[in-house]
Amino acid sequence: MLRRITFSSSLRSPSLFFRFFRHLPRSNFSLSSSPTTVGISGSNLRRLSTPITLRCICSHSSSEIASEHPPFVRIYKDGRVERLSGTEIIPASLTPQNGVISKDVVYSPEHNLSVRLFLPQKATELPAGSKIPLLVYIHGGAWIIGSPFESIYHSFLTEVVKSANCLAVSIQYRRAPEDPIPAAYEDSWSAIQWIFSHSDGSGSVDWINKYADFDRVFLAGDSAGANMSHHMAIRAGKEKLKPRIKGTAIVHPAFWGKDPVDELDLQDKEKRSRIAEVWEKLASPNSVDGTDDPWFNVVGSGSDFSEMGCEKVLVAVAGKDVFVRQGLGYAEKLKKSGWEGEVEVVEDEDEDHCFHLLNSDSENAPKFMKKFVDFISG
Repeated sequence: MLRRITFSSSLRSPSLFFRFFRHLPRSNFSLSSSPTTVGISGSNLRRLSTPITLRCICSHSSSEIASEHPPFVRIYKDGRVERLSGTEIIPASLTPQNGVISKDVVYSPEHNLSVRLFLPQKATELPAGSKIPLLVYIHGGAWIIGSPFESIYHSFLTEVVKSANCLAVSIQYRRAPEDPIPAAYEDSWSAIQWIFSHSDGSGSVDWINKYADFDRVFLAGDSAGANMSHHMAIRAGKEKLKPRIKGTAIVHPAFWGKDPVDELDLQDKEKRSRIAEVWEKLASPNSVDGTDDPWFNVVGSGSDFSEMGCEKVLVAVAGKDVFVRQGLGYAEKLKKSGWEGEVEVVEDEDEDHCFHLLNSDSENAPKFMKKFVDFISG
């Protein structure tokens, strides 16, 4: 069954998504006050010891620039990669913030990757044995920028956890260009397996053992994270992940392909080439199919959706988002795939890509938040 809800507004905001693909002259481009610089020696990334140290800058390295890809990264000739956005970090805190406590836990010592956990303070006062829904979240950022520790994701999930009274686990994954696709997908699946290893109460993290209700597990992500959430849900179905995921929220998904998905999809060749350039030069340079790679071309490829490993799916799209037709096409394809779950589509007609994160003052942001929270707690 396919349900569709449309929100509209009299407000019009400038395009948020295409700023990610507009190649600006250096004189017109301003850096974050704390850009992230990661050093590479040959193929070895100099991993940083804790998430918060992502803010450090290797000041003694060469400053000669090899290439720039605003607003994502600047690449230096010595191999360093400097991230130009998504670098504002908020540390985890056991002191309640808006009624929520948080902490970081390493799930992959091999790659020095962590998850950030968010727990409503009031959950610690529940009777013994009481459980709350578990939200597994995969952040966006074109597979290149962003992290669970970034301010917009920390703030968003703090609000979700408070409103939905759930435990959230936000996944850090390796990012391109240092670690091109499929590294992000491999890490996300490893994190999900690690999280589910707690389902019998014997895992390494007390919060998950004690509070997570594995009969109410939800998977969600935005943009590139929504893309990965789809692939994770498909893999969960194919590999019979137990317990089964209850629901998956696909928010403004980054699905694409060489050709428009329909006559209403973006036709502008220059704009399409910008998206292709980010994918082919930064995110997935080893892809032989370019933007028709099945990781990216989810709607137009022949991939089978019938084994989607969850009971229901929420697909959120924004009317001014370059990916809107892909998102709507995805919902239709899922509905017709033979999968027996429920699909609900929420469309914010006057909004742009990830407006609830990038333009949270929008009058539609609270409506989106309520729908997202209801999906988890309803």
